[in-house]
Amino acid sequence: MPRTAVSTLASPVPRAADSDRRRTSARVVLRSVLEHGPVARSTIARLTGLSPASVTEHCARLTGLGLIRESAAPRRSNGVGRPHVPVELDDTGFVVGGVHVAVPYTTVALLDLRGRVLVRRELKHERTDPGWVLARTAEGLAELFAGMPGRRPLGVGVAVGGWVDRQTGSVVEHKLLGWHDVPVRELLGARTGLPVHVDGHARALLNGERLFGRNRGSRSVLHLFVGNVVDAAFATHDEVHHGPRSAAGAIAHLPVPGGTEPCPCGRTGCLQVELSERTLCRRARAASVIGSANPMHVVAAAAAGDPVARRLLVERARATGRAAGLLLDVLNPETVVVTEVGTIHFEDCLSALREAVGEGREAAVLPTSFPDSALATAGGSVVLDALFRDPLSVPPETI
Repeated sequence: MPRTAVSTLASPVPRAADSDRRRTSARVVLRSVLEHGPVARSTIARLTGLSPASVTEHCARLTGLGLIRESAAPRRSNGVGRPHVPVELDDTGFVVGGVHVAVPYTTVALLDLRGRVLVRRELKHERTDPGWVLARTAEGLAELFAGMPGRRPLGVGVAVGGWVDRQTGSVVEHKLLGWHDVPVRELLGARTGLPVHVDGHARALLNGERLFGRNRGSRSVLHLFVGNVVDAAFATHDEVHHGPRSAAGAIAHLPVPGGTEPCPCGRTGCLQVELSERTLCRRARAASVIGSANPMHVVAAAAAGDPVARRLLVERARATGRAAGLLLDVLNPETVVVTEVGTIHFEDCLSALREAVGEGREAAVLPTSFPDSALATAGGSVVLDALFRDPLSVPPETI
């Protein structure tokens, strides 16, 4: 066969493989810097198994993109040779937008590359039609970006409850908002001019735990999100499971042992109606604990010593523990993370949840790593997960 024919047939595969290999290696290097930085390049090579030359090349590329930088203080090399100059994440240049769409309001925030919330704002929903909510979201983000002129916006992450298709960037169904097949990525991208990534809020917060939380390195993690919407997410070996059309984690109609609340589906004791913040607030109003539909008012009443408010929160935490126990039986994760207002604020709620999960289980049961910024972190983690998975996707024009 002529030399030219061999070249034509063989060349596309190695180029694609080389590109994939470069992206995978860049991802591994950037995650190592996030988790261990400031860290010497030689240490990165030892941790990742990459050659020193490859690590040096990727560090130069990531530095050029503005994602990492050399640390100001070089480390001595046991008195031999030149000092090591470690590298660390550059958290001063870029900023990302984080959006969480809840039922009563949308949270907009800016985060740095370490997942730290720099500023946030709650935008109350006067209406819930998606066009109005997303237009107001874009305005809120623009105001926040304008307040940080020294930071370069890298993208926007959106976290929403209900059924969210990450691949298409759309909300397939959110019954409480009345959203159906809403192209969030397309609509918000057109208004902001930035790359937009969209995912369900349970998966989004699980990505936050993987990247920035206490549970980095856990081989399997179950995350249970309990708000107005109740859903779950599961990760093994640093991969969050999505399933076809990202439908994994829909547990709204999981039956809760001992549940009494009627569900619109016609059954009694479904997980979402039992645990939702709407149910908590309705029960608190019926007991004259609060006069609003704000779950944080129940928390405030409990903190002020109201025994009924405290009992309602403990009961809810216990029911959450029973639900977590059912999921544990199926998935058997190493770690369970729960995002729920009672367990965030009160140790007796966390104890009740752990007790209801059941003794003799190997899984560690923990509250969220982001007690003061869960919703903002959820939104930001969507876009930061995309960045840390493919740092070479940062477009040159943003530099």
